[in-house]
Amino acid sequence: MAKRRRKKYRGTNFLFNRGHLKWKNLFVLLTAFFLVGYGVYELHQIRLEQEAREKLPTAKEQFIASVKPEAQAMMQQHHVYASITIAQSILESNWGKSTLASKYYNLFGVKSDDPNNSKVLKTQEYVNGEWITINGRFQLYSSWNESIEEHAMLMVNGTTYNSAQYADVISATTYQAAAQALQTDGYATDPTYASKIIEIIQKYKLDQYDS
Repeated sequence: MAKRRRKKYRGTNFLFNRGHLKWKNLFVLLTAFFLVGYGVYELHQIRLEQEAREKLPTAKEQFIASVKPEAQAMMQQHHVYASITIAQSILESNWGKSTLASKYYNLFGVKSDDPNNSKVLKTQEYVNGEWITINGRFQLYSSWNESIEEHAMLMVNGTTYNSAQYADVISATTYQAAAQALQTDGYATDPTYASKIIEIIQKYKLDQYDS
């Protein structure tokens, strides 16, 4: 008795219908793979760009990096804490963005009587318990480094009427004591000057530059 040959079953699925390729479905499948792959690639690129942006220094980090070397050099030479110098430059110049700092390189609001090397600008001072706006004549510099160097020499040499005015700043053994000495010795009219300097140092960890 002859055996019957079993017919091969040719089923139906997404890509095949009884052994015949469904070209439209193949196209859909390939398109889906392409879109998923492209989406993964785009997400990867976005992540790389975000990581690159995060690695770029912020404007504040750039400012600190700009003034730090000279501030540290002045600390080595004259024992003016680098953290104090950097914090003062941040507070006085609004991160180097004030007109006085950005155009005339005066980071610390240093005034001058020399009309040939100064500029009259409006400024605020704390007088008789309130802030008032006045016109002040301010020193002009050729660079931030020059401004930082003269600031250090002011701490060392004092003023024309008191050569030891900032001796307590130089002899301070902590940046907190130096900040308080600045206020006690009359560097600024702001009654909260010392606390502002200390807050800036602590917030941006500027004391790391004192070592």
